[in-house]
Amino acid sequence: MSHPLRVEWVGTYERDYPRTRVLVEGLREIGVAVHERHRPVWERTTHKAGGFLAPASLARAGAGYVAAWGGLAVERRPHGRPDAVIAGYPAQPDAVPAWVVARRHRALLVADMMISLFDTLAGDRARVGRTVGHVLAGIDRTTLRLADIVLCDTHANANYMHARFGVSRDRLVVAPVGAEPAAFPPSPQPDGPPHALWYGKLAPMHGLDVIVEAARRPGVPPIHLVGSGQLDAWLAAEMTRERPATLMHVPWVPYEALAGVVAKSAVVLGVFGRSEKASRVIPNKVFQAMAAARPVLTADTPGIREALVHGESAWLVPAGDADALAEGLRHLAAEPALRARLGAAARVRYEQIGTPAAVARPLADAIRARRS
Repeated sequence: MSHPLRVEWVGTYERDYPRTRVLVEGLREIGVAVHERHRPVWERTTHKAGGFLAPASLARAGAGYVAAWGGLAVERRPHGRPDAVIAGYPAQPDAVPAWVVARRHRALLVADMMISLFDTLAGDRARVGRTVGHVLAGIDRTTLRLADIVLCDTHANANYMHARFGVSRDRLVVAPVGAEPAAFPPSPQPDGPPHALWYGKLAPMHGLDVIVEAARRPGVPPIHLVGSGQLDAWLAAEMTRERPATLMHVPWVPYEALAGVVAKSAVVLGVFGRSEKASRVIPNKVFQAMAAARPVLTADTPGIREALVHGESAWLVPAGDADALAEGLRHLAAEPALRARLGAAARVRYEQIGTPAAVARPLADAIRARRS
């Protein structure tokens, strides 16, 4: 190709979600010209469950979506023709109109399929029934058929897209979620008694029941739980029924404040759920902890094994095993040298696979290969 690679993010994707921010930053770092044409719709609701799925809420979001794409359709584009149009996370709502934009400019369509709507809402979160599940699977399938490049966050997720939806291997590209280095700089282990941190959306995938049960075991260090979401009522009921003495819950902290919260923690907890989806992911918090040089304690899954090794760069336990999690917490709390070693190794691994440039490079290479 004679000109620098040029890509365009277009649509109602979640612009400020870490996945998008890392990819955009990384592409720019490696010399790709990135232009964004965005209209906010979905980020107006933090948690895409519960009331968000009610008819009135969906109707409002649908009206906002139509208005957003109406504005994008008439927006003047002063930039040159893109090599690829990207339907960013979540790709499904924007796939069809983004495909129209891509074909108009004879560009590739990239769909960021970090999640399957069917797998998330009909499977992991169990928020919809069989009929709606079939509809969501159809939306997933349409998105995947339109895309020239399907972007996944792990090889395990790429394997799922191939097996469940028949996506050809040559269209699948793996780009980990990574983390923003400026947002999560490395820091030494904090002084004082150690505590563990878990943060994120309270969704079934994360295995909060396992964390709460582990917190009830004797000798477990304090656990700070930060987040809200689908399981708010369940967590409140558990805290009332039998509150673990060492568990502290904070509903939320701003993204900009997370680095400080992570820096004060001795260990960061990942996911412990037993679902198929949980086995395929490496969540944002894991890469953010790696960037901050924090030891990660998480379930031993195919997804996690793509990035971390037990005893070398993380401490891994069987998924769904509260006793093993409790033992891991006690062990790490008692071994400051081990925590420091695991955190340093996690940071090295982050620099290999989790920086914005490392995350974005496979996508840029795939676009170049298909445009050459």
